[in-house]
Amino acid sequence: MKLLNTLVPADFRAAVTWPVRRFYACTFINCFGFGLILSLFVVYLHNVRGFSEGFATLLLAVSSVVGLATAPLWGTFIDRFGPVRVSLVSSVLDAGALVYWAFVHTSLEAFIAALMLAVVGGAGWGPGTVLMARLVAEEHRQRAFGVNFMLVNLGIGFGGLVSASVVDLHHPGTFEVLYVANAFIMLVGAALFFTLLSYGGPVNEHHDDPKLRDEGWREVLADRRLVRYVVAAVCLMLGGYGAIDTGLSLFVVNNLHVSVHSIGIIFFFNTSTIVLAQLSMLNRIEGHSRARILALVGVCWFVFWVILASALALPKFLAIASICVAMVVFAIGEIMFQPVGNAMVNEMAPEHLRGRYNAAGSFAWGVSGTLTPALTSIYFSFHFGNWWPIGTGVTALVGSAMMLNLRRSLSAKEDGRVAVA
Repeated sequence: MKLLNTLVPADFRAAVTWPVRRFYACTFINCFGFGLILSLFVVYLHNVRGFSEGFATLLLAVSSVVGLATAPLWGTFIDRFGPVRVSLVSSVLDAGALVYWAFVHTSLEAFIAALMLAVVGGAGWGPGTVLMARLVAEEHRQRAFGVNFMLVNLGIGFGGLVSASVVDLHHPGTFEVLYVANAFIMLVGAALFFTLLSYGGPVNEHHDDPKLRDEGWREVLADRRLVRYVVAAVCLMLGGYGAIDTGLSLFVVNNLHVSVHSIGIIFFFNTSTIVLAQLSMLNRIEGHSRARILALVGVCWFVFWVILASALALPKFLAIASICVAMVVFAIGEIMFQPVGNAMVNEMAPEHLRGRYNAAGSFAWGVSGTLTPALTSIYFSFHFGNWWPIGTGVTALVGSAMMLNLRRSLSAKEDGRVAVA
């Protein structure tokens, strides 16, 4: 019990009411389904359906741009119709798109299916983030977002284990089963999420105020704190998640000349660190400056890239071991980035614009997903692959400097330096 009280304080346990538990169950269910198909996009198109690598990567880039372009629209829908209705619609459409995607055979079918998935994917984590901000009091939001992130990784991890035991390049049907299974699981999660409708409807109180009723994206973009946060977060993402997703496997296999099977081991250290250390880290960062914590995220990610670059001079076994250690450092940055970034954005957001604020906050994900493939391609196409880790790490440090500069524009409450009454 003492350990439980240390990791999860009693006041937060009391705040995790039945609706919050249902929300967490939805997170785990949906992420388990997502884990079934994570990172299969290019492999499915190229190795299973026989499309060229160029077509597969181009389609991935186009999907990122479409998702980025539609995110503001989903943010507006969340404010107008409420996060639960938007999530239900997006989940049903996403499930249908996944079933269609599972059975594509021509380039036109693949393009249509990818476009459908990208448009629906523009909703991102927005509906869930907005609903969580409503379900949990301000003083518990940062911790609540952290626990949710832990469940995201736990779900993806279990889904990945199931996927690894099922998928077979020589049997296309295994891919079809995984995509259809994800669609079914998504509908199950949507049904559970719909039970939270009474907490996730539209905000109507501001409709009586003509000034507030007319507010929208113009007011969101006029908030310089938010804009500066997004720019800083873009730099962090370019030096973090985006680069990991697009270039790490390529660097490990082609530059370090390490077996592709070691990649799974490397990412195991990342996921297990998040699951095991999230609750403890939440206690350590509580009450500290959010801007400084986000700056520390960039430093952690810079250290990760330095270790990765140093692995070039090591024997293969030591190279793998050093990258596993580096992945632990990277995971510590993730553990801080997710809850703190979400808490900061939702502290800035007025209730009637919360959907738009969270859509703007998630803009960094879309931008990094669009730009990092191009940046990574430049490094490796011009034979500067060995310099890619250092260049990427410097980008993360630029994001750190921007976060420290942002701190001057934040109130103590927005920066998390005072307890919320």
